[in-house]
Order: sequence, then C-alpha cells, then structure tokens
Amino acid sequence: MSGNLLRGLPAHLPDELFTTLAEGGGVRVERIVSTGQASPEGFWYDQDWDEFVLLVAGSAGLETEGEPVRSMAPGDWQLIPAHTKHRVAWTDPKHPTVWLAVHFSI
Repeated sequence: MSGNLLRGLPAHLPDELFTTLAEGGGVRVERIVSTGQASPEGFWYDQDWDEFVLLVAGSAGLETEGEPVRSMAPGDWQLIPAHTKHRVAWTDPKHPTVWLAVHFSI
C-alpha cells in the first residue's frame, strides 16, 4: 500500500476526518484532517494507549492538562503517553490541518 497524506484534502468538513492507513500488532496509524475543528470545551482525551502525533500541514493548538496550549506547525510532533489528558484547542479554519497519528502500547 502507498499514498500521499496531502492528496484529496477537503476544503471544509463538518467534523474531523479520521482515516486508518495501517494497523496491526497493537499499532494503528491514521491521518486526521481538521478544517477549523477543536475539542469541545471541557472535553479531554484520556486514552489507554500512547499516541505519537506529527503535524504535517496547517496549524493547530494542542493542549495537555496543566500545560499551556502548544502552537504546532508542520514538522512539529508530540508523544502523548497513555492517560495523559489532552485536547485540540484549535485548528486552522482557512487551510486543512493534517495530522499523522500513531497509536500504540509500550
């Protein structure tokens, strides 16, 4: 299998678009496309697995509980350990924001 993370990006979406690119052996790789979406106010992800996120295109604010919002640009990445509460504070409403997320357990 092969592809291009930046091909076929929609200009506007009612919700974020999650596409699983590969999975197996306790690992899932997905592309997430955001067009201005953010986590609902007061909502925090609290996952049972680790997550590595890489911002491929666009811009976003990623918030980890107890930390200031981190502005992310293409090439920025973050490792989010299991049960670390986090949320998407904002994404660029004018240009698609593309994330590469790798979900895994150590």
